[in-house]
Amino acid sequence: MAREKPEAAAEAEATPELSYREQLEFLNPIAQPLASRKLTRKLLKCIRKATKHKQIRRGVKEVQKFINKGEKGITVLAGDTLPIDVYCHIPIMCEDRSLPYAYVPSKTDLGIAAGSKRPTCVILIKPHEEYQEAYDECLEEVSALPLPL
Repeated sequence: MAREKPEAAAEAEATPELSYREQLEFLNPIAQPLASRKLTRKLLKCIRKATKHKQIRRGVKEVQKFINKGEKGITVLAGDTLPIDVYCHIPIMCEDRSLPYAYVPSKTDLGIAAGSKRPTCVILIKPHEEYQEAYDECLEEVSALPLPL
């Protein structure tokens, strides 16, 4: 019985509980630009690769600190974080420093992709040569998203 639990937990982590469409119902009004289903998958995959090489910054305080220090990367925010006051200043900081950012629908999926059991509302993916191709592809697509007015 003890052996079944880790396997079940691994399966639960691998598959999202809600579909992309169902997750869209829980979005904040400020969640713009929102990544498409395909881009969301690419971003989460890139986060998993970056986590293996310890090239991510996770959480509002840590991401805010490194954006202020001038670190470059892609900022990924969770669109279902409440209250929005927690992280509503991050997109403005990104725009001021010309950093690309995008919202994904679920903070739970964001946390799991970062190798954590806890939900995460913001992650900064840093570039690294080991996953440069995936990073560049995500960077190109996130940069092409229209910024909110």
